[in-house]
Amino acid sequence: MDTRLKGHLLIAEPFLGDANFERSVVLLCEHNDDGAFGFVLNQPSEWSLPEVLPQVSDERFGIYIGGPVANNTLHFLHNYPEIKDCQEIIPNLYWGGDYEQLATLINLGQIDPERLRFFAGYSGWSAGQLEGELKQNAWIHTRLGAEFIFKTAAEGFWRAVLKQMGGKYKALANYPIDPRYN
Repeated sequence: MDTRLKGHLLIAEPFLGDANFERSVVLLCEHNDDGAFGFVLNQPSEWSLPEVLPQVSDERFGIYIGGPVANNTLHFLHNYPEIKDCQEIIPNLYWGGDYEQLATLINLGQIDPERLRFFAGYSGWSAGQLEGELKQNAWIHTRLGAEFIFKTAAEGFWRAVLKQMGGKYKALANYPIDPRYN
């Protein structure tokens, strides 16, 4: 199985020009000949989990906007390998799994909100589309560990990733949204 950039973070270039991805960081969960998909890590929504998943009563779990595709679907990233049917993306980071088991564990207080993120929708690319965007320099990509992904706040995540990368990327982290106001 070809996994190319699976587990990489896609960091939107400052001039990407797509409102869906401005200053976004996307975790790629899959990337192969058929295309790619992942979740925007730094776009929190105003929804809480009980609004979307009524069998869960814990309000500490927010929901992020995972991307512009199928925003009526709910997905989750976590570092609980014991959740049945989850798929490893990188060491200590998993996608999906058994919703009933997860809901039970949340209601029993056995899931830490800092080790799990929910997403409404996802980001997707058809075959060859992401490769074309990478050639156009629309995205920067890197790999960072699960701990960085879970411990870094959504606000400032884009900058934090670039600073972590260092070098010329560290300078990009301070680039203004609108350079006319620099």
